[in-house]
Amino acid sequence: MSTGTQPSLRLEKVTPATVDAALDLRVHPHQEQNVSPVSRSLAEAYAFGDAAWPRLIFDGDRLVGFLMAFLDLPWNEKKDPTDRRSGLWRLNIAADVQGKGYGRFAVEAVRDELRRRGEERLYVTWAPGDDGPGAFYERLGFRTTGETSGDQIVGVLDM
Repeated sequence: MSTGTQPSLRLEKVTPATVDAALDLRVHPHQEQNVSPVSRSLAEAYAFGDAAWPRLIFDGDRLVGFLMAFLDLPWNEKKDPTDRRSGLWRLNIAADVQGKGYGRFAVEAVRDELRRRGEERLYVTWAPGDDGPGAFYERLGFRTTGETSGDQIVGVLDM
């Protein structure tokens, strides 16, 4: 993975041995309105099958986060059935380890996986407002598209 971060960082699939730790992962309380809990993400991953790419983020032996990418999903089938996109669906970094580069690592890991799959853009949505992650995504090079998904802002990173 070309993330340039510590070699102890890695992604792993959710397994029977790690699912309880994944379900216990918590973001800062003020962020809870901005991102669904891991339990909802895992239910959606089950429902979406191969279109969902859930992964745990480990630093050594410690679970520090969860991410889930979406792969080649229709964006707005009623408007344009050919508009299919891939991107970062969820990002949950444990409250006590935020600000240490784990979020950047997660975004770069999704970017690398999408590049490997031949994608040219990485999409993400975020809740607007001071407690939302917009500034984080913009620092990583995402630009807003002018679209919304529900009440969320849509951003894209050209890869």
